[in-house]
Amino acid sequence: MKTILSSLAQFIALSVWLCASQSLAADRKEWVMLPDCQYVAHADNDGDSFRVRSGKKEFYFRLYFVDAPETNLRYAERTREQSEHFGVTLDESMKGGKMASDLVRDTLRKPFTIWTRWASAAGRSKEPRYYALVMVGTNPLDEMLISKGLAQPKGVRPNLPKGEKATAHQEKLIALEADAKKQKVGLWASSIEKQTKSPILNSLQLTMKSLIKRLIGK
Repeated sequence: MKTILSSLAQFIALSVWLCASQSLAADRKEWVMLPDCQYVAHADNDGDSFRVRSGKKEFYFRLYFVDAPETNLRYAERTREQSEHFGVTLDESMKGGKMASDLVRDTLRKPFTIWTRWASAAGRSKEPRYYALVMVGTNPLDEMLISKGLAQPKGVRPNLPKGEKATAHQEKLIALEADAKKQKVGLWASSIEKQTKSPILNSLQLTMKSLIKRLIGK
């Protein structure tokens, strides 16, 4: 038993060290600024991943710091987790994903700036995708999504290009989310107030809410 516990402790320590090493290695990459970028329409674009044209080149980027709801059930488990975070049904979560996608498309109609370190954000697609920060004037796109109640603070969190620490920016996003929840904007407008810590009861509440909406044709 002691041998097993010792091996487990060593494995955990090694895992923590590897994660820390990867994070430090990532932070050593230089930030690159791409000014005057243009949004490129694509069927797979959503609230946190989309195509961008910079000069004559086209890139696929994934936002740092935030996770916007999926627009379909392609990744059912992820969609379920997102719906539970906001306290909404699966249908409402996917509608929120569409709202996030529309917000990004409309916000990026004018030229904007991309900051990237070309860190891979490879998903299940074979298409190369990179993590990025997006600035619309002086406004960070991740903060806009959180403020509108259309994304949650989650994901890869680097130190920012102008010196702000990742933890400080994360705390800012958490505060913005708390305010969006209080103001009941975006997906928070449909959120069930969780009176219990029981995930089973929360799930039943969401299921009943979805069934009622279907029965009345909404």
